[in-house]
Amino acid sequence: MAVFAMPSLGADMESGKLVEWMVKPGDAVKRGDVVAVVETQKGAIEIECFEEGMVESLEAELGETLAVGAPLATIRGKGEAPAEAAPPPPEEEKPEPEAKPEPAPGPAAKAPPPAKAPPPAPPKPPAHVPGEAPPASPAARALAAERGIDLSGITGTGPGGAIVLADVEAPSGAAPAAAKAEAPPKAKPGLDLDQMRVAIANAMARSKREIPHYYLTQTVDLQKATDWLAARNADRPPEERVLMGALFVKASALAAAKVPEMNGQYGADGFEPSKGVHAGVAVALRGGGLIAPAIHDAEGITLEDLMAAMKDLVARARTGRLRSSEMTDGTITVSSMGETGAEAMTAVIYPPQVSIVAFGAPVERPWITDGKVAPRMVVTVTLSADHRVSDGRRGAKFLAEIDRLLQEPEAL
Repeated sequence: MAVFAMPSLGADMESGKLVEWMVKPGDAVKRGDVVAVVETQKGAIEIECFEEGMVESLEAELGETLAVGAPLATIRGKGEAPAEAAPPPPEEEKPEPEAKPEPAPGPAAKAPPPAKAPPPAPPKPPAHVPGEAPPASPAARALAAERGIDLSGITGTGPGGAIVLADVEAPSGAAPAAAKAEAPPKAKPGLDLDQMRVAIANAMARSKREIPHYYLTQTVDLQKATDWLAARNADRPPEERVLMGALFVKASALAAAKVPEMNGQYGADGFEPSKGVHAGVAVALRGGGLIAPAIHDAEGITLEDLMAAMKDLVARARTGRLRSSEMTDGTITVSSMGETGAEAMTAVIYPPQVSIVAFGAPVERPWITDGKVAPRMVVTVTLSADHRVSDGRRGAKFLAEIDRLLQEPEAL
């Protein structure tokens, strides 16, 4: 039997709230299957299984806040016998009481008083505390907020009485329009931006306290990449266009594969380089907050697939529905200011990673090409790296590789 425990979903995570089970006892699971949804300071995260077998039992209740490492479920591996219930303890034999002679009834003998009725059983506690939101899956809460439905008027059909998506979609779940005025929905269902800001503060304070940062900056000629993108996207519909941000992520991933000191995680046993480049993409959330889920093996996928993966991550990050592996497997982070941000940015490493590369907004500047001054699109790239793992020479090689790759955008 294997115990499936609450995973750590970031250097700043201490606990999470179980809000939805995606499996039940008897279900077969394999590595990568989503088995539960946990709410953290970064939103609702889909927890993936790392074992293969069958769900023997669920060890946690919906709505329960569990510390990292607390058991969530028990997984029975292939070929293992099911757990046997412990036999009841043997009953002790008690000697029969000796029969006492009944006293002869006297002239004034009275009948014994009638036995009192047992007190009524106390009422069952409500499914949730009055005044608090009932347990519900993040998807159900998001739909309820969109439709202006008050969840307190819905009876949940999920495990433990939790409200699931089907309960909100049902006609009986509709609430009168007046409910919108009584309980306005949150701007971001599933996300607590105040708590996310606390999480960011804790992680960044730890990073600056524990990681000896060094910084390198290089300005890269972006004109070839700009012209190539414009020609490539000219006859394509918006949904098929590739943005400059995808070129930044791909170039950074390929450079990290060539300079392995930038790609990995620093743990209790020191630096562990990663075979694949799992590029964390920094996503700014509307209303504040920042999150950097990872795209796995970013160095080996096409620009089109990378662009699609980035769009998917942004959409799910802003609705608070990411997977645990996306939150924990990142080996390098790429942050971009976009087309209208600051010209340069010096970023803070997200532990346990050892580097982060930040791209400022591309700008047009005078640039010397072939001995002549001409206007060119350029971008300022800043590397923040961990001095315990690398030094300025390796960092400079990393930035030079990004520069070289962006001069050959058709090869990305």
